[in-house]
Amino acid sequence: MVRRQGKNGQTVNGNFYHRLDEAMAAAADKLALVHPDGTGLRYDALREQARALAGALEAAGVRSGDRVLVQVDKSMTCVATYLAVLRLGAVYVPLNTAYTDVEVDYFVRDAAPALFLHEASRELEGALLATLAEVECRALPLGRLPEDAPGEAGMDGTLVSARVALDTPPASLADDALAAIVYTSGTTGRSKGAMLSHRNIESNARTLNELWGWRADDVLLHALPIFHVHGLFVALHCALLGGSIIRFLPRFDAATVCAQLTDSTVLMGVPTFYTRLLDLPQFDRAAVATMRLFISGSAPLTEITFAEFEARTGQRILERYGMSETLMITSNPLEGARIAGTVGPALPGVETRIAGDDGQPLPAGEVGTIEVRGPNVFSGYWRNPEKTRAEFREGGFFITGDLATADDTGRIAIVGRSKDLVISGGYNVYPKEVERLLDALPGIAESAVIGVPHRDFGEAVVAVVVTASGAAPPDLATLRAALADQLASYKQPKAVEVLTELPRNAMGKVQKNLLRAQFEGLFAT
Repeated sequence: MVRRQGKNGQTVNGNFYHRLDEAMAAAADKLALVHPDGTGLRYDALREQARALAGALEAAGVRSGDRVLVQVDKSMTCVATYLAVLRLGAVYVPLNTAYTDVEVDYFVRDAAPALFLHEASRELEGALLATLAEVECRALPLGRLPEDAPGEAGMDGTLVSARVALDTPPASLADDALAAIVYTSGTTGRSKGAMLSHRNIESNARTLNELWGWRADDVLLHALPIFHVHGLFVALHCALLGGSIIRFLPRFDAATVCAQLTDSTVLMGVPTFYTRLLDLPQFDRAAVATMRLFISGSAPLTEITFAEFEARTGQRILERYGMSETLMITSNPLEGARIAGTVGPALPGVETRIAGDDGQPLPAGEVGTIEVRGPNVFSGYWRNPEKTRAEFREGGFFITGDLATADDTGRIAIVGRSKDLVISGGYNVYPKEVERLLDALPGIAESAVIGVPHRDFGEAVVAVVVTASGAAPPDLATLRAALADQLASYKQPKAVEVLTELPRNAMGKVQKNLLRAQFEGLFAT
């Protein structure tokens, strides 16, 4: 195990919560999380809520190293619960709130958590309850802190209502101890849990905090979900370490975000945020007068959006690049050239290379796969050693699967993906998972799922299907209705196209590149 040594040779607690606790204590009398109406939670109260919720988790049977599966709406309570899980030394496993019970069932079986936290209003279905019992996982509604929802706070039977005093310090851990498991699907459709250590998340948070010039007087406008690496590990960690105010929006709404910009200094978003802001006539230089930094990630930012944004606001979006498995890998600079279509060089302390199929580095300008090594890179996939071995080189470089070029300064430009991943609105959609469900529907002989350009979402999911003999072509509404209970809405097709056959190469593999070319103008305006 990796042990950190302090200046006096003493072992330092590797639990990242310890660093967050120090930062929150230093900012104790400042507002931490603020609702749009101005009410909120101070840093001293956030520390206390995390301490009390850690006690409730312990009383519920959670121990250091146990997994805590969390599928709840974005709230201040959820932030405090995340901090509580870290404090206790347990492992945080966030789930997209759009996942259906059928999807959640898989994660329960795979993660084998000690506790599943869900919304108080949610009724768990019989099959999921049976799976929870099978893996001996307790299910509890989270509830709401008084600052979140006064009418709901203290409801009997929730984790919040069970808050207890806990005077023990944060769990003492080695920094390679597991902090979180973030599930990311593969092209086979089977979700994989990326294991992130305290060292992974702390090294990335400290690097970004410094690289992006984080200041104590910064005000982060937070409109991202917090079940995702971007909103949870990138945005929140930077602000918490900086002791900054976080304007905490439940979701992205362009008009609300535009209005809140006048009291903010930093916005982190996906490209969809910026295209929708540009659709507003009131979004102009005056609206961003207090802003010092706009950051984009989770999906490629088009050069058109980059240019339109600069023309409208006078500011250049800072684009960066990362993955669930590695957190952030590269970033355009805070000071210096931010070049449209590039994601910048590797972060300090992180190594990147553009490699061929044999893993050998390629010369500048040649297209190859991005490979990365550093303290930000995960240790592997949960309970999947075969996949872990397949994704790492002998020298420790992780194979991202993203195709790119690098110039002679190391600045990276992503040109495509070697896998068939679709990124829609900043969320990953893996075609095989959707195709498996489409192919099981009556009247569909086979399908191919692709992503095509979409101004709002970056990419839109399109189902290309071949109907069974004599079957009527499916319409989009019918198809989406059939998938509603099995697939999160963002994964569902936004268009369906019917062909007599799918294009294939000599080996029988569907040529999705031809389909993407055929339908690339489907959403053109």
